[in-house]
Amino acid sequence: MVDLHSHTIKSDGSLTPAELIDLACLKGLSALAITDHDTLEGYDEAQSFAAAAGLDLICGVELGTKFHARSIHILGYFFQGQPGEEFRGHLRCLQTARRERNDRLAARLRELGLEVEREEVEKLGHSQTGRPHFALLLVNKGYAADIREAFDRYLDESAPGYVERSDPSLTNVLGWIHKAGGLASWAHPGRMIQHSGLPAASLFQEMAYHGLDAVEAFHSDHTGEEQEVYSFQAAKLGLAVTGGSDFHGDAKPHIELGRVGISLGGLEVLRRLGPTARRSP
Repeated sequence: MVDLHSHTIKSDGSLTPAELIDLACLKGLSALAITDHDTLEGYDEAQSFAAAAGLDLICGVELGTKFHARSIHILGYFFQGQPGEEFRGHLRCLQTARRERNDRLAARLRELGLEVEREEVEKLGHSQTGRPHFALLLVNKGYAADIREAFDRYLDESAPGYVERSDPSLTNVLGWIHKAGGLASWAHPGRMIQHSGLPAASLFQEMAYHGLDAVEAFHSDHTGEEQEVYSFQAAKLGLAVTGGSDFHGDAKPHIELGRVGISLGGLEVLRRLGPTARRSP
């Protein structure tokens, strides 16, 4: 099994890069992609551990953007060599925007009567702080019974505590990934498809027009029927298919590393999609 979607403490996961590599080996994974939000730090740190363990480690990253005025995530993979300084510079700008958004989020929660300071959340967030760490703080302070309730009551996009993040445009995100020689895949598309009510076929077609390379058809959120539909629609448009568990550890304890993914054959198909064979935005 190949799991192309996982997170470490360098973004919103609960395991260190070394611990994630150990778990991947324990699960018997053939290959693993670390796809932390807006950073390559988890992958950078994990490389030596993966090499020592004989695990095929794939460089990845997960970036936020907007599509039809809704938040979506794009996964970047299979860069030509190590992503260079230009790509990493884009990531540093995103991390600055994330910190600014966290200031506004803490202020909004205080307006709702919750005693929350950004500095408290950052102590839980290790290298990078996001909404899962706010949710954990709300649980620790008794404002919510668990992480899911914290999101439902305060942090989800439809909840009163939500604040917008200054995400880069879809064109920019795809452009950054392609310029670095990478492959761009739409992460967990089922979330938007369900909430928007728009058909997968038309959304995939529009994304393909913008330059998307692949769709994460296999994901822990997707039912077996959805996986089949998304794979079929992707194939009709000439889009590749990726898959992964979206493992976070304690932040999402119901998701098991390696439970969802793709085969080794599927991985080789993705690797053969060199930059000249990929779309340009």
